[in-house]
Amino acid sequence: MSEDRRSRPAPLYSQIDVSGPFAPPPAPTPGGVAGEMTRLLREMLAAQDRQNEILEELVNQLGATQRQRANELGQWKQANPRLAKDCRKAAEALSKVQTEYLANITQEINESFESLIDGEFMLNEFVDRFGPRLAHLNGLLQVLSQLSSAAAPAGAPNAS
Repeated sequence: MSEDRRSRPAPLYSQIDVSGPFAPPPAPTPGGVAGEMTRLLREMLAAQDRQNEILEELVNQLGATQRQRANELGQWKQANPRLAKDCRKAAEALSKVQTEYLANITQEINESFESLIDGEFMLNEFVDRFGPRLAHLNGLLQVLSQLSSAAAPAGAPNAS
């Protein structure tokens, strides 16, 4: 029986009986159309309300996570005020290093622009040489910046 189903192709078109007398569909009553439109609009409004509720829940969840993280960073900064200040100094120094590194990268790009466009090997070599270092430098700078500029939790005295 399963072989019989596989061997028969599925019909592409459905059959319509056109032999019967033609009768136009009944004209919709004005109240019926208005009622149908009202029902559809109410369904759309209910769906939109649900979507808004879900978005509010998402915003609340993300906000709670960010508040918790800020609170943890603030507590860490209060517990380690000297280290937080050292992180600020290190972030400022590393920012200068990053600026110099970016200047070197842009100089390299400007000098070898033609070969970077024409040769995939040269582009891959450039990305391999500068990409990982830049990514790690950015990561370090981000961590130091976050640890040095965390706001104190609400109601706590500022330990700066």
